[in-house]
Formats: sequence, C-alpha cells, structure tokens
Amino acid sequence: MFEENGSGDLLAITGATGFVGQAVLDEALRRGMEVRALARRPQRARAGVEWVRGDLGDERALKRLVGRASVVIHIAGVVNAPDAEGFDEGNVRGTLNVVNAALASGVGRLVHVSSLAAREPGLSLYGASKRKGEQIVKASSLDWTVVRPPAVYGPRDTEMFELFKLAQRGVMLLPPRGQLSIIHVVDLARLLLALMPGGEEVTHRIFEPDDGEPGGWTHVTLAKAIGLAVGRSVTLVPLPQRALHWIAWADKAFRGAGAKLTPDRVDYMCHPDWMAELGMAPPPGLWRAQVETGLGLRATAAWYREAGWLK
Repeated sequence: MFEENGSGDLLAITGATGFVGQAVLDEALRRGMEVRALARRPQRARAGVEWVRGDLGDERALKRLVGRASVVIHIAGVVNAPDAEGFDEGNVRGTLNVVNAALASGVGRLVHVSSLAAREPGLSLYGASKRKGEQIVKASSLDWTVVRPPAVYGPRDTEMFELFKLAQRGVMLLPPRGQLSIIHVVDLARLLLALMPGGEEVTHRIFEPDDGEPGGWTHVTLAKAIGLAVGRSVTLVPLPQRALHWIAWADKAFRGAGAKLTPDRVDYMCHPDWMAELGMAPPPGLWRAQVETGLGLRATAAWYREAGWLK
C-alpha cells in the first residue's frame, strides 16, 4: 500500500493547508499519491488533490473527506486559543469528529498528529487538549498510530519564526534552563507517510521523533544555532518564568489574538525536559531523520528572507 510511486489508494488529510500539512501534501504528491484534503477556504487547483470545503466541526465535510479513503492523516488542530474551550473545540471535539467519520465510513487506518505537550497535560491547556485527543484515538477500534512531534521548524512556519526574528535583531530572550528536541517539517512529513501502511511495528504505538541530534538541544545551543543560521552574533538573555509571564501578557495586550507568546505557552516552555524519548523513537528501519539541523536552520532562514519575512 502507498508505494513511492503511488498505488491508487486514497489518502485523506486534515490540516493540509497548515505548516505541517502543506509539507505532507507536497511529499504525498511527489510520490504520486491520490489525496483528498480538508480546507476551510477555497484553494487553488492542484493535480492529484481533491479539496473538500469544511472544517473539523462539519460532519458532512468530514464524511466526504474520508469516504473511499484507505488512510486518514489527522494533522489539523489548535495551537493558540484564548481559553480551554478554544483548545477543546479543535483538539478534542475535532479529533472525535474525525474518528467518528472514519469509523462510519469504514476507514481502517488513522495516523494522528499530537504533540510532546501531551506528555504533561497539567502544564498547559494546549497539552491537556492534545492528551484528550490521544485518548479518543486510543479508545477507538481504528488501526491507529500517534505521533508526538517536538518543536517543528522549516519553511512557512510562523511559530519558530519568532525565534528567527529575535536572532535577526541580535537579542534572544530564553526560558530557564532546559533541554528540547526539534525536527524539520520535511522529516516529519516523511515519517507520517511512512506510517500509513501500518503493521505490527507501528500499530497502536505512540512515537516521539526528533532530528537525531545526540543529546538534543538546550535553549542556549538552539538559540546560538539560529543565530548562526541568520548570520548574527546573538546576545542571550535567560529570564525567569515570572518575567516571561509579564512579557506574554504584554504580547497579548499588543497583538491580541495574534500573540505568539501566551501565558499558557510560557508554562509549557519553562518545563525543563521536552526531549523526545529514545524508547519511543520510530523504528529505525522505517524512518530516520535526514535533515541535518544546522543546514536545515540555514535553509529555513534563507526561505524567510526570500519570502520577505526576514530582511
């Protein structure tokens, strides 16, 4: 099923217009796959893609999305919301709707994109909603696999782009000491597609992929690497959690719903361990990260400049 040059099976994708979803869609089309993709707004025509207009709350659209599909990759979700209700709407009820649509249509296989935040649901409203979404998937009778990506970077990303902007200005504000993993969006896309056929090694498993960097990253080493990527020597300013909360409230007051640093995200960021667990890595015979992070960061910075996001 789903060989490199395509096999006629239909792949259904939620979140195909988002950062990760676009990378998955591009890679699936490169492999010659037939794709049906959910989108809230009209999209330009693309060979090999059937766009379905709707969202995760639209049962009719979800039924059309998954009809005749062999596999669903569920990527869509909410990263920023003003309250628990906003996160639950996208990450809990939205996931439940996708699962129910897949079950009703006889789709056997679901690859569900969660987050490392689901490991610590008490830290943030986002993490709590992603854990609930996982529980819905695990309780279903589907042939499922859950993927918990760490911080994802690459072209088109608007979240880690904030770090590139700070590095370009020569000063980066950092959380307290901690370790983390990251992954390039193309490597994540390759993993999600590699998981589509299922099988004994991956069915009913939760995977935590990363970039393969031994020992992962600290906030300091990652900040320096981003500085190198944008060609700047960066002054690093570690801040206590309370100070970051103040900045988050200021960001909310200044940018409103467009704020990137929210109080909820501060609590997540200040957790000392966001390393992908080695024991939860995908099978090495199935997938390994291919993008060397230093090169990936520089290519991402170059994309931001070409797109006019960085000067």
